[in-house]
Amino acid sequence: MPKICPATPADYPIIERIARQTWPNTFGSILSVEQIQYMLSWMYSQQAIGEQVDQKGHVFLMASDDTGEAVGYASYEHRDKITKIHKLYLLPQTQGQGIGRLFIEEVARRALAAGNTVLILNVNRQNRAVQFYERLGFTAVTTEDIDIGNGYLMQDYVMQKYLS
Repeated sequence: MPKICPATPADYPIIERIARQTWPNTFGSILSVEQIQYMLSWMYSQQAIGEQVDQKGHVFLMASDDTGEAVGYASYEHRDKITKIHKLYLLPQTQGQGIGRLFIEEVARRALAAGNTVLILNVNRQNRAVQFYERLGFTAVTTEDIDIGNGYLMQDYVMQKYLS
């Protein structure tokens, strides 16, 4: 049974490694190699991860398989009655095993414990994960085009799920 636990600064290199392993598979048919590299550097250096935690209040979770090997990560942040999921990535060979669902369930538990009743997330409009989130009860409520610099644009759905 996969295990999910809070990440520590010692996990930042592992998060970066998993991102570098998953992003080409996830976004290779959607984004240019240059944009993928730009975004990985921007969001996944160990310094960037530390800033997300220390300055923006993001909480990272790690998933490990039965052998204790790290296979994925998620991050979220509590806002006013809303919990935003910022990241959820699994190694390609572990997708489809229910770990993503476990991440969503864990974040939902933490959101409810914080008094929040809505989960939100952004997902690239062409990402296969859109269907995954829909199966888990998320609905696309709007689109968002975000200029991330260097001439790159993130073209996302904003999806939400009400918690009870």
